[in-house]
Parts: sequence; C-alpha cells; structure tokens
Amino acid sequence: MKHLIAVACCAACVAHANPAIDMKGHLEVSREAAAHRQSRRVTEEEFIRMSREPGTVILDARSRDKFDELHVKGAINLPFPDIAIESLKAAIPDRNTRILIYCNNNFANAEGPFPAKIARASLNLSTYIALFSYGYRNVYELGALVDIDKSKLQFSRP
Repeated sequence: MKHLIAVACCAACVAHANPAIDMKGHLEVSREAAAHRQSRRVTEEEFIRMSREPGTVILDARSRDKFDELHVKGAINLPFPDIAIESLKAAIPDRNTRILIYCNNNFANAEGPFPAKIARASLNLSTYIALFSYGYRNVYELGALVDIDKSKLQFSRP
C-alpha cells in the first residue's frame, strides 16, 4: 500500500511540475540559512550600534500598514510578499550591504503594530531565508524579545 501511495504521489508531482517552484531547493537553502543565522542573531544593544554604522540598512518586511503604524526609526519597508529579484535590486543593490532585520515577534506589549505570530512562522525566519536565497549573507537579526515600553530602540511613524 505504501508503495502505491508513493507512486501516486510521484505521478502527481510530475503532472504538476513547475520549474519556477522548487521545494527541494527551498528546504536545502533553509538548512544552510539556519546554520548561517546562528552567529547572526544580535542583542538590542548590538542592533542599535550596528544600525548607526554607515552603509547599514534596517529592513522591515512587515506589511506597509503595520510599518506605517510604527517601525524602528530609519528602517526601510519591503513587505515580505514583495521581496523579489527586482525589488531587492532596487532597495538593496549591493548584496554585501549589512542588513538588520526584525519582526513582530521581537516586540512585546505592542500587539497593534507588532501582532505576534506563532514562533515557527516568525517573519524573521522567512525574511532571513529569503535574503539568504537571493545571495545576501551580511544579514543580522534582532534576537531578543523586547518590551516596547522599555526598549532602547527609537521608533517612528512615517
């Protein structure tokens, strides 16, 4: 029975093949990105220090609505669904640029602009993997869960 299910699944995969969608490649690059990410998670203090250095980009991949509600001062907004070859080239043309990322799950007590996601669906994970997939390796992630009322980060509204 297992053999018949496997054959049926493989036949369905071939019938629905799409060279523009690569699950195997996604899983492979996700593993590579996860290993790379281990040394790239930074404290709030490190994030602030790095953000002040010339040539550093703070990238907010949340929706434009949430970004407009509140974001880390100086961040640029490129919503995750809009991350693509051309949009990345336009926003961050040099793949060696240092990029700092943060997401909803970095901030407590700010459910409006930073609604919590389940941990395994955190936007930081998807954003890091996407940037890694596009060849960006100088990416750092705010690692901490920061109480927005006690944060040392500066926030802004457009």
